[in-house]
Amino acid sequence: MNVKPLADRVLVEPKEAETKTASGLFIPDTAKEKPQAGTVVAVGPGKKDEPMELKVGDKVLYGKYAGTELNVDGKIYIMMRQSDVMAVVE
Repeated sequence: MNVKPLADRVLVEPKEAETKTASGLFIPDTAKEKPQAGTVVAVGPGKKDEPMELKVGDKVLYGKYAGTELNVDGKIYIMMRQSDVMAVVE
């Protein structure tokens, strides 16, 4: 992958959607919810007045409609601004 975000943008690889419920029932593709968590795979340099706080490898939570989906080499990523990320999960 050769994608380098600009300014305050980050590239996130979304976590896989759940395929089974806690009780063991399988969820069909049409009923799966869009994941709201993922791993940062690339970050931009930040802005002059807003330094980049995220780094590659951070596990993050973001809004349901945050960012733009990109298909790079057959894999789905989400490009979003740093401000679209709600939390870093440790």
